[in-house]
This record gives sequence, C-alpha cells and structure tokens, in this order.
Amino acid sequence: MPEAGGANIEIAHHLSAHKESSQSLRHEILEIVEALVLAVVAISTAWSGYQAALWTGHQSELYGQASKLRVQAEGAATYANQERLYNASTVVEWLKAEAHGDKKLADLFERRFLPEFRPAFEAWKKTDPLNNPNAPPGPQLMEEYRSSKTEEAAKLNDQATEVFEQGTRGRQLSDQYVRITVTLATVLLLMAISQRFKTHAVRLGLLVIAAFLLCFPVYHVLTLPRA
Repeated sequence: MPEAGGANIEIAHHLSAHKESSQSLRHEILEIVEALVLAVVAISTAWSGYQAALWTGHQSELYGQASKLRVQAEGAATYANQERLYNASTVVEWLKAEAHGDKKLADLFERRFLPEFRPAFEAWKKTDPLNNPNAPPGPQLMEEYRSSKTEEAAKLNDQATEVFEQGTRGRQLSDQYVRITVTLATVLLLMAISQRFKTHAVRLGLLVIAAFLLCFPVYHVLTLPRA
C-alpha cells in the first residue's frame, strides 16, 4: 500500500507540473499578444499624432493662400471698378460733345478710351445712341464688352474658394487623426487594466475587447490620406 500511495503522489506531482507548464505557456502567449497589441498602439498613436500635426499645418498654409488670393481678387475688382468708372465718365463727356456737335472734342474723348473698352464702344456707337431710343444705355451693356480685371478677379475668387475648401478638408483630416489617438488611448487603458488582473479569463477578455477596438483606428490609419 505505501508503494501505491507513493505512485499516486508521483502522478499528482506529474499532473500538477503539466498543468503549471500549460498555464505558463498560455501566460507567455498572452503576454506576447499583449506586447504586439501595445506595439501596434504605440506606432499608430505616433503616426496619428504626426499626421494630425501635418494636416493642421497644411490647413493653416492653405488658409493663408486663400486669404492672399482673396486680397488679390479684391485688388483686381477695385481696379476693374476704377476702369469702369473712367470709361463711363468718358462716355458721358463724349455724349455731351456729340450732342453739341463738337467733333474735335468728341474725337478727343474717343482717343481716350481704354483699348479693351474700344470694341464695345464702337459697337455701341453704331447703334446711334443719340437718335435711337432702342439703343443700349451704354457700351458696357454690349456683348463686345470685356474687362480682363473683372475676369481676373472672378478667377482669383474661384481659386481662393478651391484652396479654402482644401484647407477645410485638411482640418477635417486632422480632426479624424485626433479621434484615432483618442480611440488608441482607450485601447491602451484597457491593456493597462487587463494587466492588473491575475485571472487568465478576465485578462484574456479585456485583451480581446482591446484588440477589437484596435481594428478601427488601424483601419483608418491605413486608409486616410497622408499629408
């Protein structure tokens, strides 16, 4: 009987050692997986912060360019308005000279028209504005009228709008990268909490939740545009 008891003790020790070895192996695997998750969290956090900073700087740069284009557009529009006023006042003086039959003075005012305005004036003049009540009120209403400064102002405004929208897109991307870092911080918190537990099942459950949450920021990091 003592020999049987010794055999039982030996078997129990063997089973206990096997169980401890199995638990130790599972614990090592769990720690390896936790280390991998923490590594992914660290890299993703650093990358998201870096991209958020880049997109913020890019946004500021684009907003600055948009403001510059707006100023240039306002300058071109102001110059165009000055040209329009000059042409309008010259037309008025030309009409006065024509009405008084002062051909020499009328020719003088015609020579003072800006080259870009002349085609519209010539087309309007052919409508006999002094005698034709159906004639357009002025050359600026003719189809031939063109103002390069007005067109330049419109073009600059369009460019400013496009650049501003790009800046807004940069701000949105920066916000998205910031949200990624917040999610990663939640994953990091779960990992820190899980390591406080000695129970394997609880620790494993928290790890699974953390790994599941990690999939979302990693997906966005891989798919979002880079600055």
